Amino acid sequence: MELFWAVWNNPIVSEYILRRLPTIVIVLFVILTVAAYLVYAERKISAFIQARLGPMRVGPYGLLQPLADALKLLSKEDIIPARAERSIFVIAPMISVVASLVVLAVIPFGPGRATITDINIGLLFVLAVSSVGVLGIILGGWASNSKYPLLGALRSSAQMVSYEVAIALALVGPLMFAKTLSMVGIIEAQMTDGIWYVFYQPVAFLIFLVGGLAETNRAPFDLPEAESEIVAGYHTEYSGFRWALYFVAEYTNIVISAALATAVFLGGWHFPGMARLVEPGTWPYALLAVLVFAAKVFAIVYCFIWFRWTFPRYRYDQLMSLGWKWLIPAGLANILVTGAVLVVAQQWGLVEAVRTDMGERLVSVWPWGKLFLIVAALLVSVPTVWITLAVINRRSADFNLRVQRQIRLPERGEEEVFAEV
Repeated sequence: MELFWAVWNNPIVSEYILRRLPTIVIVLFVILTVAAYLVYAERKISAFIQARLGPMRVGPYGLLQPLADALKLLSKEDIIPARAERSIFVIAPMISVVASLVVLAVIPFGPGRATITDINIGLLFVLAVSSVGVLGIILGGWASNSKYPLLGALRSSAQMVSYEVAIALALVGPLMFAKTLSMVGIIEAQMTDGIWYVFYQPVAFLIFLVGGLAETNRAPFDLPEAESEIVAGYHTEYSGFRWALYFVAEYTNIVISAALATAVFLGGWHFPGMARLVEPGTWPYALLAVLVFAAKVFAIVYCFIWFRWTFPRYRYDQLMSLGWKWLIPAGLANILVTGAVLVVAQQWGLVEAVRTDMGERLVSVWPWGKLFLIVAALLVSVPTVWITLAVINRRSADFNLRVQRQIRLPERGEEEVFAEV
């Protein structure tokens, strides 16, 4: 009992756990609810695209369908294959879902207490912990002791390695302006500058979106669970509650990817004119900020769903080629161009360093500084990246367009010659 009270009265426990416990509970409840209803939203959106109605039976307009699905999964039999590695098979889905939930600790859903915690390496923390989730997929595929889950796990690991690099390179550009790894600091840097980084870094934003689709195993990058090729991929042998854990992890990662794009590129909870409508520091301002952040996140999530039901699945070689021959070179070229543009802007006095409570920021001078950076992004970064990719993939393009067109099938007389040879 004395040990309990000693731990309870510890200032670290009271400051970092108990004080943030209400926020943790609220965030977990909201995210898990959103993840469940994203399934409903995806079924409705896909039905709209295909001229159908979608779920309509359970509740008005099918709004209780996620609850029915959850009860169905909880009531299903939990089967463990006889030849599976039992302990690893059980732990694997927990690793994926815990990794996705831990990342929520540093996602800034709003100002003040709407964020669980803000650490000075928040962005690095997100990249590091989100990469752990793939271990649950690899272990689950291997522990199933089946060829299809193992193939799905190997695909997922190769896909993560390929696109995690591209995502990290895409985030370097905004960091050059914000000069901080703090998630809250990046949002406040955009508020200080008065413009979102998507206007300065359109190429990086596009790279991040494509990489985010691949990282979350969404179509057209859903090769780890391609139904027409490897049944259900890494979770073929899973059922019931453990299968649901993988499902929760996938949709939570979608929300995290959209939230990260919102915080780094779309200004987080910032929106022009908010401070004029509601006084900053009050609870109506915090509520409005959370709603603005949520609206941006759901807009990106809608794009994820839209892409899934629009584009066909890539082949495995196309998946690897897109990551290593297109996204990574584009990210490197964007970093070089951004650095050169910032050097020129500082020499011309269009960008100045400003000291704030969160550290030093690069702020563009109004209006010519902002105009220069936007024009440079459109007329310098985009063409440079395009030329770089054209040069790198010139041989591939020549092969696909010219060489394949020159290939002809042997005529009837030539078939006999080939047969004799």
